[in-house]
Amino acid sequence: MNYRWNWNIFWETSPDGVGTYMDTLWSGLMWTLATSLTAWIMALALGLIIGTVRSLPNKWAVSLANGYVELFRNIPLLVQMFLWYFVMPELLPQATGDWLKSLPNAPFITAVICLGFFTSSRVAVQVTTGIQALPRGQLLAGTAIGLTLPQTYRYILLPMALRVILPPLTSEFLNIIKNSSVALTIGLIELTASARAIQEFSFQVFEAFTAATIIYVVVNIFVVFMMHKLEKKVAIPGFVVAGTASGGH
Repeated sequence: MNYRWNWNIFWETSPDGVGTYMDTLWSGLMWTLATSLTAWIMALALGLIIGTVRSLPNKWAVSLANGYVELFRNIPLLVQMFLWYFVMPELLPQATGDWLKSLPNAPFITAVICLGFFTSSRVAVQVTTGIQALPRGQLLAGTAIGLTLPQTYRYILLPMALRVILPPLTSEFLNIIKNSSVALTIGLIELTASARAIQEFSFQVFEAFTAATIIYVVVNIFVVFMMHKLEKKVAIPGFVVAGTASGGH
């Protein structure tokens, strides 16, 4: 069977009548970015907290934080997406569950929560690794000048650790953009779902997914470029941590 290529498909009107197929892709990209950025903010905030707790001297707090990490890191993302979307509303009081299921943007909220928790467990591991990679003298120096333990973390350890882990954090940010495509399984019309819709309406499968692939690549290259600029901007000359992926900052 001969495949009929049609790269002009993107400028044809989509069956929904709201615009062209290119508009469909653009809408999908906006949902992908909105989901990824919102979930990333959540993941970064939770990851900083959990990762910091994992480095504390309190063994009970460390055990709880480790349990959090193991729970969300070891359950497949697709399973977590289904659990949040289909199971969680059934576990809540009926009125609350019915309200959640009736929300018009329920897939978006679910995707953000799921990606946020899933990625926060990975960020937490990076944060803990960054703190533990710092010379022990920094913690002792903070104590020596009269800082409390929370103040030492806030003003010394965390600012330095975040510089150390910027490269792996970049990888996690790229992952959350790509992982957002899993949300199509619960009805979120993000970029991959938009490409799939174009393929189903027009039968131009190669054009649709080629365009989506190019968009993903461009977005990820932009993220890598911006994170590299940020890494250079916040780098401390002469500060080197052995064993880190970046080699030194």
